[in-house]
Amino acid sequence: MTPHYRSPRLRLPLLTTTLAMTLALAATGCGTEPAPDTRAAGPSGSADPAPDRAELEARASAAQLVAEHVWVTEAAGYALARQSVGVLGDDGFGSVYTEPDGGQIRLSVERLPHADADCTDGPASGSDQEPLVTCERDGEQWYRATESGHAYAREQGDLVVTLSGTRQEMDRATLRSAAQAAHRADDYELDQVLPPAGEASGRQPVERGDLPPVGDGAPDNEVGASG
Repeated sequence: MTPHYRSPRLRLPLLTTTLAMTLALAATGCGTEPAPDTRAAGPSGSADPAPDRAELEARASAAQLVAEHVWVTEAAGYALARQSVGVLGDDGFGSVYTEPDGGQIRLSVERLPHADADCTDGPASGSDQEPLVTCERDGEQWYRATESGHAYAREQGDLVVTLSGTRQEMDRATLRSAAQAAHRADDYELDQVLPPAGEASGRQPVERGDLPPVGDGAPDNEVGASG
Protein backbone atom coordinates (compact mmCIF):
# COMPACT_ATOMS: atom_id res chain seq x y z
CA MET A 1 0.00 0.00 0.00
CA THR A 2 1.32 3.47 -0.83
CA PRO A 3 2.29 5.31 2.38
CA HIS A 4 0.05 8.21 3.45
CA TYR A 5 1.77 11.35 4.68
CA ARG A 6 0.15 13.22 7.52
CA SER A 7 0.34 16.57 9.18
CA PRO A 8 2.79 17.25 12.06
CA ARG A 9 -0.26 17.28 14.31
CA LEU A 10 -0.30 13.49 14.33
CA ARG A 11 1.81 11.91 17.00
CA LEU A 12 3.51 8.59 17.52
CA PRO A 13 1.85 6.77 20.46
CA LEU A 14 4.10 6.13 23.45
CA LEU A 15 6.82 8.38 22.06
CA THR A 16 5.00 11.43 23.43
CA THR A 17 5.05 12.86 26.89
CA THR A 18 1.35 12.03 27.20
CA LEU A 19 1.97 8.33 26.87
CA ALA A 20 5.55 8.28 28.19
CA MET A 21 6.34 4.99 29.86
CA THR A 22 9.96 3.96 29.94
CA LEU A 23 11.43 2.04 32.86
CA ALA A 24 10.00 2.97 36.28
CA LEU A 25 12.11 2.69 39.42
CA ALA A 26 11.29 0.03 41.95
CA ALA A 27 10.75 1.06 45.56
CA THR A 28 14.51 0.83 46.15
CA GLY A 29 15.27 2.88 43.04
CA CYS A 30 17.80 0.38 41.73
CA GLY A 31 18.36 -1.20 38.35
CA THR A 32 16.01 -3.36 36.39
CA GLU A 33 14.62 -6.73 37.37
CA PRO A 34 13.57 -9.06 34.56
CA ALA A 35 10.33 -10.82 35.30
CA PRO A 36 9.97 -14.57 34.89
CA ASP A 37 9.80 -15.43 31.20
CA THR A 38 6.38 -14.42 29.84
CA ARG A 39 7.34 -14.75 26.20
CA ALA A 40 4.62 -16.96 24.80
CA ALA A 41 2.69 -16.16 21.64
CA GLY A 42 -0.60 -17.17 23.21
CA PRO A 43 -2.02 -18.70 26.38
CA SER A 44 0.80 -20.15 28.41
CA GLY A 45 -0.50 -23.72 28.25
CA SER A 46 1.21 -24.55 31.54
CA ALA A 47 0.43 -27.92 33.07
CA ASP A 48 0.77 -26.43 36.57
CA PRO A 49 -2.36 -25.66 38.60
CA ALA A 50 -3.85 -22.34 37.58
CA PRO A 51 -3.12 -19.42 39.92
CA ASP A 52 -6.03 -18.37 42.11
CA ARG A 53 -8.06 -15.88 40.07
CA ALA A 54 -9.32 -14.01 43.12
CA GLU A 55 -5.75 -13.47 44.28
CA LEU A 56 -4.72 -12.26 40.82
CA GLU A 57 -7.61 -9.79 40.79
CA ALA A 58 -6.60 -8.57 44.24
CA ARG A 59 -2.98 -8.08 43.15
CA ALA A 60 -4.11 -6.22 40.04
CA SER A 61 -6.40 -4.00 42.08
CA ALA A 62 -3.61 -3.24 44.57
CA ALA A 63 -1.50 -2.04 41.63
CA GLN A 64 -4.47 0.01 40.33
CA LEU A 65 -4.62 -2.24 37.27
CA VAL A 66 -7.50 -3.97 35.50
CA ALA A 67 -6.48 -7.60 35.04
CA GLU A 68 -8.21 -7.81 31.63
CA HIS A 69 -6.11 -4.87 30.38
CA VAL A 70 -2.77 -6.56 31.10
CA TRP A 71 -1.09 -7.66 27.87
CA VAL A 72 2.22 -9.39 27.21
CA THR A 73 4.36 -9.96 24.15
CA GLU A 74 7.59 -11.56 22.99
CA ALA A 75 10.56 -10.54 20.88
CA ALA A 76 13.82 -12.37 20.34
CA GLY A 77 16.39 -11.24 22.90
CA TYR A 78 13.93 -9.06 24.88
CA ALA A 79 12.58 -9.69 28.38
CA LEU A 80 10.02 -7.86 30.48
CA ALA A 81 11.48 -5.34 32.94
CA ARG A 82 9.19 -5.91 35.88
CA GLN A 83 9.75 -2.45 37.38
CA SER A 84 8.19 -0.95 34.28
CA VAL A 85 4.79 -2.56 34.87
CA GLY A 86 2.18 -0.02 35.87
CA VAL A 87 -1.05 1.79 35.22
CA LEU A 88 -1.57 4.28 32.38
CA GLY A 89 -4.32 6.85 32.68
CA ASP A 90 -7.40 5.67 34.56
CA ASP A 91 -7.31 1.95 33.82
CA GLY A 92 -4.66 1.35 31.16
CA PHE A 93 -1.57 -0.82 31.31
CA GLY A 94 2.04 -0.18 30.39
CA SER A 95 5.29 -2.15 30.40
CA VAL A 96 8.73 -2.15 28.80
CA TYR A 97 10.73 -5.02 27.34
CA THR A 98 14.51 -4.62 27.24
CA GLU A 99 17.49 -6.35 25.69
CA PRO A 100 21.13 -6.38 26.88
CA ASP A 101 22.32 -3.74 24.41
CA GLY A 102 19.80 -1.21 25.69
CA GLY A 103 16.96 -1.63 23.23
CA GLN A 104 13.45 -1.07 24.53
CA ILE A 105 10.00 -2.07 23.29
CA ARG A 106 7.20 -0.19 25.01
CA LEU A 107 3.78 -1.79 25.30
CA SER A 108 0.66 0.22 26.17
CA VAL A 109 -3.00 -0.64 26.47
CA GLU A 110 -5.28 2.40 26.82
CA ARG A 111 -8.71 3.77 26.08
CA LEU A 112 -7.85 6.15 23.25
CA PRO A 113 -9.61 7.79 20.30
CA HIS A 114 -9.88 5.81 17.08
CA ALA A 115 -7.34 8.16 15.47
CA ASP A 116 -4.67 6.90 17.85
CA ALA A 117 -4.86 3.53 16.13
CA ASP A 118 -5.76 4.57 12.57
CA CYS A 119 -3.24 7.29 11.74
CA THR A 120 -5.10 8.23 8.53
CA ASP A 121 -8.33 9.02 10.37
CA GLY A 122 -7.66 12.65 11.24
CA PRO A 123 -5.23 14.21 13.72
CA ALA A 124 -4.63 12.52 17.04
CA SER A 125 -4.15 14.46 20.25
CA GLY A 126 -0.95 16.43 20.62
CA SER A 127 0.54 18.90 18.16
CA ASP A 128 4.14 19.43 19.18
CA GLN A 129 5.60 16.09 18.17
CA GLU A 130 7.57 14.92 15.15
CA PRO A 131 5.57 14.68 11.94
CA LEU A 132 4.83 11.23 10.58
CA VAL A 133 6.85 10.10 7.59
CA THR A 134 4.96 6.81 7.24
CA CYS A 135 1.37 5.82 7.99
CA GLU A 136 0.09 2.58 6.52
CA ARG A 137 -2.02 -0.46 7.17
CA ASP A 138 -0.05 -3.64 7.91
CA GLY A 139 -2.31 -6.65 8.36
CA GLU A 140 -4.69 -5.97 11.26
CA GLN A 141 -2.56 -3.14 12.60
CA TRP A 142 -1.44 0.34 11.67
CA TYR A 143 2.25 1.14 11.31
CA ARG A 144 3.42 4.69 11.77
CA ALA A 145 6.89 6.18 11.90
CA THR A 146 8.60 9.50 12.49
CA GLU A 147 12.25 10.19 11.76
CA SER A 148 13.26 8.81 15.17
CA GLY A 149 10.55 6.41 16.34
CA HIS A 150 7.95 3.96 15.11
CA ALA A 151 4.96 2.01 16.43
CA TYR A 152 2.36 -0.59 15.64
CA ALA A 153 -1.16 0.00 16.95
CA ARG A 154 -4.42 -1.87 16.82
CA GLU A 155 -7.88 -1.47 18.30
CA GLN A 156 -9.15 -4.15 20.64
CA GLY A 157 -12.71 -3.26 21.55
CA ASP A 158 -12.53 0.18 23.13
CA LEU A 159 -8.80 -0.16 23.78
CA VAL A 160 -5.78 0.71 21.65
CA VAL A 161 -2.81 -1.66 22.01
CA THR A 162 0.49 -0.10 20.95
CA LEU A 163 4.02 -1.46 20.63
CA SER A 164 6.65 1.21 20.03
CA GLY A 165 10.35 1.94 20.09
CA THR A 166 13.09 3.96 18.45
CA ARG A 167 14.16 3.24 14.90
CA GLN A 168 17.80 3.35 15.98
CA GLU A 169 17.34 0.54 18.52
CA MET A 170 15.18 -1.82 16.48
CA ASP A 171 14.13 -2.43 12.92
CA ARG A 172 10.57 -2.66 11.71
CA ALA A 173 10.63 -6.45 11.46
CA THR A 174 11.47 -6.81 15.16
CA LEU A 175 8.77 -4.37 16.19
CA ARG A 176 6.24 -6.02 13.88
CA SER A 177 7.01 -9.43 15.38
CA ALA A 178 6.44 -8.07 18.90
CA ALA A 179 3.18 -6.44 17.81
CA GLN A 180 1.92 -9.67 16.25
CA ALA A 181 2.83 -11.66 19.37
CA ALA A 182 1.07 -9.28 21.77
CA HIS A 183 -1.92 -10.80 23.53
CA ARG A 184 -4.01 -10.46 26.68
CA ALA A 185 -2.22 -12.16 29.57
CA ASP A 186 -3.67 -15.45 30.76
CA ASP A 187 -3.73 -16.30 34.47
CA TYR A 188 -0.25 -17.82 34.43
CA GLU A 189 1.20 -14.76 32.73
CA LEU A 190 -0.68 -12.44 35.10
CA ASP A 191 0.95 -14.27 37.99
CA GLN A 192 4.38 -13.53 36.49
CA VAL A 193 3.69 -9.93 35.48
CA LEU A 194 1.69 -8.49 38.40
CA PRO A 195 3.56 -7.13 41.42
CA PRO A 196 3.69 -9.69 44.23
CA ALA A 197 1.06 -9.42 46.95
CA GLY A 198 2.09 -6.83 49.53
CA GLU A 199 4.53 -5.01 47.24
CA ALA A 200 4.22 -1.22 47.02
CA SER A 201 1.44 -0.59 44.53
CA GLY A 202 0.19 2.02 42.15
CA ARG A 203 3.49 2.84 40.48
CA GLN A 204 2.95 5.05 37.46
CA PRO A 205 5.45 4.47 34.62
CA VAL A 206 7.36 7.70 34.11
CA GLU A 207 9.63 9.08 31.41
CA ARG A 208 13.20 8.29 32.47
CA GLY A 209 15.24 8.09 29.29
CA ASP A 210 18.45 8.46 31.34
CA LEU A 211 18.05 5.08 33.07
CA PRO A 212 20.35 2.40 31.65
CA PRO A 213 18.84 -1.08 31.16
CA VAL A 214 21.69 -2.81 33.03
CA GLY A 215 23.93 -2.11 35.98
CA ASP A 216 23.00 -0.42 39.25
CA GLY A 217 20.43 1.92 37.74
CA ALA A 218 22.44 5.13 38.05
CA PRO A 219 21.24 7.80 35.60
CA ASP A 220 23.11 8.27 32.35
CA ASN A 221 23.95 11.97 32.15
CA GLU A 222 25.59 11.94 28.75
CA VAL A 223 24.50 14.56 26.24
CA GLY A 224 21.31 13.52 24.54
CA ALA A 225 19.84 11.53 27.42
CA SER A 226 16.37 12.64 28.35
CA GLY A 227 14.80 12.63 31.76
